[in-house]
Amino acid sequence: MKKIMLTGLFLGAFSLAAHAACSGAINHKLTTLQGQPADLCEYQGKVVMVVNTASYCGYTPQYKALEAIYEKYKVQGFVVLGFPANDFGGQEPGSNAEVADFCERTYKVKFPMFSKSSVVKGGDNPVITELATKTGQWPEWNFHKYLIDRSGKNVISYSSRDNPASPEVTNQIEKLLKD
Repeated sequence: MKKIMLTGLFLGAFSLAAHAACSGAINHKLTTLQGQPADLCEYQGKVVMVVNTASYCGYTPQYKALEAIYEKYKVQGFVVLGFPANDFGGQEPGSNAEVADFCERTYKVKFPMFSKSSVVKGGDNPVITELATKTGQWPEWNFHKYLIDRSGKNVISYSSRDNPASPEVTNQIEKLLKD
């Protein structure tokens, strides 16, 4: 029994040390669209694209491009993290379950999606708040994107109009994956 307790203490200490090494922007515990707890520190060391999403927006077809770049680069250490928000034009009115169903059914989204939150200045999304504070650029509409390097220290902001599969964005992703 002591061996199990010591192992548990060791694993707990290891987990705390790993979490302490996690960079600020992804050093958060959140909930997925399916209601499961998620520690964003599991993405430490990856190139991360954070995007606020909405199901009924003119930019909603970007889900297809986001899923395509996620599939293309994930084996190299890239991940897209989606954060649905109803802040702009009421374009994400559904429940988390409805958003999850829409994303899977309509766009076959497989990248991680998190529960609805507010992404505007003063909103409750700690990831967006940190990234917007760091870049000085808050989302002005749905599908604003932040690209974070592997160290978690350098962040590039892209507007809603920027297609995530454009050469401008994918060239930057490829550059960060090589670093």
